[in-house]
Amino acid sequence: MYAIYWSTTARILSRLFLSIPEFALALSFAASAQTPPLITGAASPAAEQPHYGNSIKFAGLVSFSGSNGNYPFGNLVQGFDGSLYGTTLFANNYNGNLYSVSPTGTLDVIYNFCAQTNCADGDFPSEGGLALGVDGDIYGTTESGGASTISGPCAPYGCGTIFQITPGGALTTLYNFCSQPNCTDGDIDYGGLVRGADGNFYGTTPGQGFNDNPLCSGGLLGIGCGTVFKITAEGAFTTIYSFCAQPNCTDGDTPNTGLVGGMDGNLYGITSGGGANGDGTVFQISPGGMFTTLHSFDGTDGYCPYQCAPMVQSPSGNLYGTTTNGGANNDNGTVFQIGPGGVFTTIYNFCAQTNCADGNYPWALVYGADGDLYGEATGGGEGFGLLYKLTPNGLLTTLHSFDGVNNQYPGGNQPYGLNQATNGMLYGVTTYGGLENDGTVFSLAVGLSPFVENVAGSGKVGAQVDILGNNMTDATSVSFNGTAAAFEVISDSLISATVPVGATTGFTSVTISGKTLKSNMRFRVEH
Repeated sequence: MYAIYWSTTARILSRLFLSIPEFALALSFAASAQTPPLITGAASPAAEQPHYGNSIKFAGLVSFSGSNGNYPFGNLVQGFDGSLYGTTLFANNYNGNLYSVSPTGTLDVIYNFCAQTNCADGDFPSEGGLALGVDGDIYGTTESGGASTISGPCAPYGCGTIFQITPGGALTTLYNFCSQPNCTDGDIDYGGLVRGADGNFYGTTPGQGFNDNPLCSGGLLGIGCGTVFKITAEGAFTTIYSFCAQPNCTDGDTPNTGLVGGMDGNLYGITSGGGANGDGTVFQISPGGMFTTLHSFDGTDGYCPYQCAPMVQSPSGNLYGTTTNGGANNDNGTVFQIGPGGVFTTIYNFCAQTNCADGNYPWALVYGADGDLYGEATGGGEGFGLLYKLTPNGLLTTLHSFDGVNNQYPGGNQPYGLNQATNGMLYGVTTYGGLENDGTVFSLAVGLSPFVENVAGSGKVGAQVDILGNNMTDATSVSFNGTAAAFEVISDSLISATVPVGATTGFTSVTISGKTLKSNMRFRVEH
């Protein structure tokens, strides 16, 4: 029913029956043309697009070539050291890896999965991306592998794992999916992890759980309707919700998409099925499992039949997301907003322009400090996807169009991951293109200013809070919503500050050489 499940199965079968080039061609929904050479594992000069003005600059940073990974997928996450961390679906044609890349394009492979016997360390890192822990380690999930490769219902490929890894590459398996009877804890997490306001990690599984219903597709084992789970940094795992708990699955089923942590301490996500119309839902869930359906898709306002990118939140609390399909223009996807009280608005319907020049099948979004949205469409444009800017009232501007072969600068095609680093730049990946057609990492300058980012979204007075940024060695002050705080400069990219007495919920500010940088989100002071 849901083709996304076949993606993992197809990857596994490809190891036995197909060469990787044949498999990649079979999976691709658009023919991928070779691009001019990129500098593998090093920076390449940013090439300006004159027709967009001097403030818009696109640069190819890294070309993957098998030995350093194949087919990157998912949003990058900024670490304590200022580097960006991500994963590839494959490495040397199998298993996948976790890598870091500097803002200028220096690539380091941190870990190659399936390094342990029977892939006990996990196999094929999940497409939803990684999460940064308050300890500076990176946390994520794999779609297969783990202890269940040896025995049980997932053998011999495994139901996947949750892992912790240091920037130096020391990996710890925190949890093996399908560890509980009848896999009530879920299987194959596609959506990755998000760190909640409480410092714990949250995610979804598309199948298993406590509820089974013929209306939902089930997971790898064909049973169950999916879950939301919590896991601590020490590995304590809890299923906090099993979908299809309501009659006719009106609460949704099959959550293939990762979650976003809200400023209110709740978590928000999307299901691929269920809801009032059977086309999926947008939901809110508290860390304790209190569940609310915010919206039921009906197709005309979009839907995600397989998987879509996690939503993002603005400082005002609005949620923004994309649907890969549905909408007003022949099933080409949408961008939507959910305001306070669950008020749903479709902001943009893709393929509104001739030949989908404005893109189709949208994926990741970034909320910019200028109040606009920055995103990517995996198709359309010049044929291989594009990057765009979208105002909240629906005015779309194409910033860069991938064409597979571009003589101005190294290319790439089919973007599947985007985030904004604290230097103000946008960074993302393309699943295809580059020197070996194995994907790329790129940067896009759009004129957004640098900012600082609180690693934790909330804390009590007296708590130590790490703050990410750039060039912070000369920081002279830190404040929480205007209240001065004691702080220590740890490195050029990291400050540790103490939440001061009298602090209230609001933005964190860091003054560096007379210039004040504000946090991208409000910090919530707990009482």
